[in-house]
Amino acid sequence: MKRMSIQKRISVTMRGFAILKQYCPGLAQGKAVYELIHSIQPFISVWFTAQIMNEISEQRRIKTVLVYVLGVVLTNFICAVLKSMINRICNEKESQMWSWFGKIFSDKQMSLDFVDLENAAIQHRRQEAEENLYMFGNGLAQLVWGTSALVRASVNILASLVMTVSLFVSKSRNKVIDNPVWILIVLICITSGGLSNSKATVKENEVFMKWCRDTVWFNRAAMFFGYELYMNPEKAKDVRIYRQNTIAEKVLDQLIQHDRENQTDLFKMSIYPAIAYIVIGLANAVCYLFVAVKALFGAFGVGSIVQYVAVLSRLGEGLQELMYILSDNEVYCTHLQKLFEYLDIPNNMYQGSLTIEKRDDNEYYVEFKDVSFKYPDTDIYVLRHVNLKLKVGEKLAVVGMNGSGKTTFIKLMCRLYDPTEGEILLNGVNIQKYDYDEYMSIFSVVFQDFRLFSFTLGQNVSASVAYDSEKARECLKKAGFDKRLESMPNDLETFLYKDFDTDGVEISGGEAQKIALARALYKDAPFIILDEPTAALDPLSEYEVYSKFNEIAGDKTAIYISHRLASCRFCDKIAVFHAGEVVQKGTHEELLADSKGKYYELWNAQAQYYTTQNQVSV
Repeated sequence: MKRMSIQKRISVTMRGFAILKQYCPGLAQGKAVYELIHSIQPFISVWFTAQIMNEISEQRRIKTVLVYVLGVVLTNFICAVLKSMINRICNEKESQMWSWFGKIFSDKQMSLDFVDLENAAIQHRRQEAEENLYMFGNGLAQLVWGTSALVRASVNILASLVMTVSLFVSKSRNKVIDNPVWILIVLICITSGGLSNSKATVKENEVFMKWCRDTVWFNRAAMFFGYELYMNPEKAKDVRIYRQNTIAEKVLDQLIQHDRENQTDLFKMSIYPAIAYIVIGLANAVCYLFVAVKALFGAFGVGSIVQYVAVLSRLGEGLQELMYILSDNEVYCTHLQKLFEYLDIPNNMYQGSLTIEKRDDNEYYVEFKDVSFKYPDTDIYVLRHVNLKLKVGEKLAVVGMNGSGKTTFIKLMCRLYDPTEGEILLNGVNIQKYDYDEYMSIFSVVFQDFRLFSFTLGQNVSASVAYDSEKARECLKKAGFDKRLESMPNDLETFLYKDFDTDGVEISGGEAQKIALARALYKDAPFIILDEPTAALDPLSEYEVYSKFNEIAGDKTAIYISHRLASCRFCDKIAVFHAGEVVQKGTHEELLADSKGKYYELWNAQAQYYTTQNQVSV
């Protein structure tokens, strides 16, 4: 694996801190201040202890001893209070840290072009970034913890050097032990301990990275079978009916076998630190022996022995930790790069800047001009040469068989995609020139695969934390949910499902559809689109829902998508899609009059089916 340059590591680290500042403000800084106080405190205690012991063993001045005792007690009390205050704040922030890390991905997903959300390669990069953040490197979290470690190592090194100066300048009765060469020997011993620890970290990380690369598939499998297969209630029926746990057991066997095959790597990951600890132990022994011998020849008192032994130990720990931090920094910078590669994916959709014109005459037109579309990285056109003009206030039905391009047509109108060829106009202006967020605000859509969330009923209707209760209640009434609302235990504040509230209510598919319709009404957008949200209902029930919704839509533009022709007879205009093309346009009567047209063919095929079905029922 190619080593990362120092300049690159600094750049990656600084960007990581910038992200932490944005999503977890004050956490890294709080950790640094806490560790500064926490690391200095032992040196203060060691210094006071040394002075007390020297005073007791030599001059024995009671007042001086009391001053030192009072000093160490007062200093430790102040440090304890400060640490407690800072630690409380840091713990609160750190407890929220992983949630905020999740928001990084949520924000990026929301900023991506919709077409990229359906791009498997980009979603693979997201998964890679999440794995590097959560499973392998803990990159951003490591920056938080690394900040504490860096402050601790710096304080240990600087304070130890200051407090060991007198060790080497104090004179003893032995010239050999006072030789300046001992400074070099002690420093070599301490440095060798740090270098051995650093080398062990590098080797350990190399093996760990190889192990991570070898186990990516197994980790993903473990996450899938641990949560998606067993814990997801939506999959529970299939898991039990088809006994899919046998597949999971097979994967578990593979995981166990994989671990057995990688015992050598696991051994290497443990042997390198073991060797480093032996070197560190020998280095410390030399340092302690030097202090003891110098004290034996009268260079300093008993209290100073305690001080020097303690600070030399801290100096060694500081150097070792600093070496470890520098080595570990390269590892989590590597993982952070994966995160940054995902965050740097651009949104290539042109956002536009024009505002939507406000017209007193309400004369708005949406027009598809020779629009064709194919999904990225494919050569197959989903739509071809679509030409369609729709006036605001009209009711349009879009019908056709499954896979005819109906939903793609709506996604293009809502600008979830941009056309591959041709253009879509709003009042004669290409919709790409309008401000993207403002353009999106003019649509209320209920998709076939709509989603409700485990929030309160009112929040689901309003799609917002705060909402107008009366407006939400009125929209639910229009959608036919008023009787069910009366039985809700907490009215609009009743949680849907039980993810966040044990008293949450489970709702049926039909009830969910009504809430989704109410949400579309609450937005009060000039365009309302129903993209087969009632596909699971029988044709008569679907017709009733669409007819009622047509009434409450009023003078808004309404577009109804269905592959059932009878559901949309009330519309002003019907567009028939087939194989990605608009093959017919007109009213129900006009289209049915064309006995050679696709609409006539579909109508009679469906009518014959239901007639036959009714005969069988009778």
